[in-house]
Amino acid sequence: MSRFSFAALLLCGALTASGCADTASADGTSDLSRTLLSQPANDGQSTLIGGEPGAGDDGGPRVQVSDVGVNRGSPDALVKVVEMSDYGCGYCRQFHMDSFAALREEFIETGMVEWKFVPYITGMFDNSLAVTEAADCAYVQDVAAFERLNRRIWDEQRSWKGSSEPATVVRDWASEVGIDLAAFDSCLESDQQIPRIAAATTLARQLGVRGTPTFVVIGYPPLQGALPLDTFREILTMVHAEATAAAQGARP
Repeated sequence: MSRFSFAALLLCGALTASGCADTASADGTSDLSRTLLSQPANDGQSTLIGGEPGAGDDGGPRVQVSDVGVNRGSPDALVKVVEMSDYGCGYCRQFHMDSFAALREEFIETGMVEWKFVPYITGMFDNSLAVTEAADCAYVQDVAAFERLNRRIWDEQRSWKGSSEPATVVRDWASEVGIDLAAFDSCLESDQQIPRIAAATTLARQLGVRGTPTFVVIGYPPLQGALPLDTFREILTMVHAEATAAAQGARP
């Protein structure tokens, strides 16, 4: 996982404002996709976070991205993507409900893209901490069970966000998806998940993330917001083609 080093991720601040016409370039790639990969974009579909733009690195300990998040796909994939989302963010849910399954099937499971999902706490949603802790404790126990619980958290976001006892709600779901509750409870009680969650939030600050969801395609500026599925497909296809050409050109 060294390819996910912090140095590789510290590309530029989060995206803030622009509007793009979606016309085709000579190579068939839309102007929108190329613009999104080259300058700030305002897709109108992100939850903005307070704070100064680019005010990320506060001089504290740097966080290695390999220490946080959930890896999906082949570590040998030519394209690396880091997603930073808050479970309480409605636009993050929109991405996971509308786009992620297709991207996973077409790009991650085919070995084209390695995807790191980094859930972190923006501070905007009161109940996010409880479900993020639960998701982390599920992940350290069983990746498959985590995936089932993760899906449930996105599917029923309204249920836990509106609950006065979100930890109880998500614990019931953990039981339903086959997580060992004794180990799950022990993890939560030990607070062993807290450093990882704090590290993810620190990494977001270091990257200057100002909206959720934010996607970092390694080698390009971050993409902010729940972009349309077709736009994401086009971006990943283009980036993969460029990475493949570069890899072939580097061979003796």
